[in-house]
Amino acid sequence: MSILTATNLGLSFGGTDIFQGISLRIGKTSKAGLIGANGIGKTSLLLMLAGVNQPSIGSVSISRGLRIDYLPQESSAAFVDRNHSVYEEMVTVFQDLLTQQAKLHELEQRMANGDHSESLLTCYGDLQHKFENCGGYDYDQRIRQTLQGLGLGKDAWDMPLSHLSGGQKTRALLARLLLEKPDLLMLDEPTNHLDIDALEWLENTLRAWEGAVLIVSHDRYFLDNTVDTILEMTRCKIDEYSGNYSAYLLQRQERWDYTERIYMEEKERLLKEIDFVQRNWVRASTHGRALGLLRRISRDLAVIDTYGVTALRDGKKWSERDLNADRPLDVIEAIRKINAITPPSSQPPRIKPRLLFDHSSGTVILQAKDVQIGYPGNPLFKIGELYLRRGECAALLGPNGSGKTTFIKTLLGQVKTLAGDIQLGASLKIGYFAQTQEGLNSQRTVMDELIERQPMLPEKARSYLAQYLFRGEEVFKPVNALSGGERARLALALLALDGANFLLLDEPTNHLDIPANEALQEVLDAYTGTILLVSHDRYLVNRLATQIWTIEDRELKIFHGNYREYVLKNVANDSISAKQMTILAPKRIEALNSKEARQRARQIAILEERIREEEISIQRLSLELQNASSRRAFDRVQKISWEVAQAQNRLEQLMQEWERLAV
Repeated sequence: MSILTATNLGLSFGGTDIFQGISLRIGKTSKAGLIGANGIGKTSLLLMLAGVNQPSIGSVSISRGLRIDYLPQESSAAFVDRNHSVYEEMVTVFQDLLTQQAKLHELEQRMANGDHSESLLTCYGDLQHKFENCGGYDYDQRIRQTLQGLGLGKDAWDMPLSHLSGGQKTRALLARLLLEKPDLLMLDEPTNHLDIDALEWLENTLRAWEGAVLIVSHDRYFLDNTVDTILEMTRCKIDEYSGNYSAYLLQRQERWDYTERIYMEEKERLLKEIDFVQRNWVRASTHGRALGLLRRISRDLAVIDTYGVTALRDGKKWSERDLNADRPLDVIEAIRKINAITPPSSQPPRIKPRLLFDHSSGTVILQAKDVQIGYPGNPLFKIGELYLRRGECAALLGPNGSGKTTFIKTLLGQVKTLAGDIQLGASLKIGYFAQTQEGLNSQRTVMDELIERQPMLPEKARSYLAQYLFRGEEVFKPVNALSGGERARLALALLALDGANFLLLDEPTNHLDIPANEALQEVLDAYTGTILLVSHDRYLVNRLATQIWTIEDRELKIFHGNYREYVLKNVANDSISAKQMTILAPKRIEALNSKEARQRARQIAILEERIREEEISIQRLSLELQNASSRRAFDRVQKISWEVAQAQNRLEQLMQEWERLAV
């Protein structure tokens, strides 16, 4: 059953089409992630689906009686007509329960006054049963859990909504939507104002969500942990991929490779066929065969013109297509059209940065012992002992305001330590990427900013900037007119000129869309220097980091390994967070803190990771099987079918073991 169906949606401003031909379906239990390049129209599409705006063309159908809620990117305008406190606003979600509760109290008072009639007792019993089934005895607990989970602690509960910051309003609105439990919850960049603890809480909540979810997010790790379908939006369609973000990457590459292969094979076939036609056109004995072949070539070219070269392999007959090519092209026109067939452009334009360094550093990059980081009168955190070697990547994590950026400025010599010294290694050349791109001169153009950093001819500057998707007149755009993503791309372009062997990266993925994130990840993955990374992008951290540095309780703690290993270690050491402990019964807390429970939690976490890997493997093999079947490669079909059966058997065993431990 579908909750929502969108058909052939289009959006235009004046004579400009933003997007067109967008169709999608959201099922009753769908958990879908909507991705696409910045500016493609994802937010505009969500506004149409939510009924806030109307499409220029097309229609949206919502199943009768079902509810849809929408969280915008920025909620600073939320609650403008509300005089409640945060907690009072959450309580309004349960107005029906409050009415039932008041009625129960009224009936209880009547019974206390001596009315014990059968009708009253029956009415009270029915109402109490209904009240309990609707969550009447735990709604207060749900409110507290949700607010705490999203980082709105007790100190915020009594705050008037009008006094909240923009980020707090977004979290409060998200809390209310989660408490309302709509049939379809649409979230536009819900991770923007959440720290890692809140992100993990939201991930767990959405995984257990009984309704449907549609999420727009650049947070790849978040998508990995919450969705089972990826919808990739372009200006003319939405491509659907089964599985989470990691599964999407595998399937996308398979599709790109498949499309490229079809292009090469079909163009080669058409060139051979038109060559035959050209050589046999004037021969009486073969003219009829050449004419028939030219008619088929003409039809194939009509299909390519309308649907693209991959449509030649979709299995449809000519009679099933709404095309007209009864009269064949002349030979010269057919040759021209075949030569004009271009490679498929399914892969979006990517930035192509290369980070090279002028010379190698020493083995030791930095070391510190008994150091205090902060400002006079405002110490932030202390470092017991720290050691970073050449070629490593350390990811520095911690809540906002804990001192991450201050630590980077200390390494740059802009801030002094309060106690102790940090020793930097020999032959270091530091490259710094600031999250606010504060080093950019807002009065210059993009090209002037580049040439100021490294003098070069305008032609060379244009060529260099094109690698970062600044093309044509965009190179003359003032820095103060750039979007957040454009500023980040320019900062990366300037960073690549430095030849640094030690990179200090402060939130390098802020404002970047997923294609730009992927490109940045590739170049950092290939970089052989040393990196200190401050980032909320857990996908990037997990891919790059060899050490995890966390600021906890005003102290820097060090874990050797990647982010996923760090999370598993925390699960093993502490199977439940302090926040959750505050709402559990003492005996339950004691049981969860037992050695056996912690070991079981660790085994469950490891099993879940293996289950995720097997599911991704099955999705990849299924796509290979589909491609092999379409090519009639029966030997390959047999081999892949056996691999799928083996993988499914392993998955079944893992699921049985997970169920045994999770009970």
